[in-house]
Amino acid sequence: MKKYICDVCGYEYDPAVGDPDNGIQPGTPFEDLPADWVCPLCQVGKDEFSPED
Repeated sequence: MKKYICDVCGYEYDPAVGDPDNGIQPGTPFEDLPADWVCPLCQVGKDEFSPED
């Protein structure tokens, strides 16, 4: 599963870790995050993330 990086603040979403503080279980692919999920650091939406190279 690919990691995704926030274009605004550089936060890395790692599917292996998830975002447990916001109810996202480890193993959740970025594509399966809820539409209303936002970056835990700067609060931008999923459309502001890019796949890690």
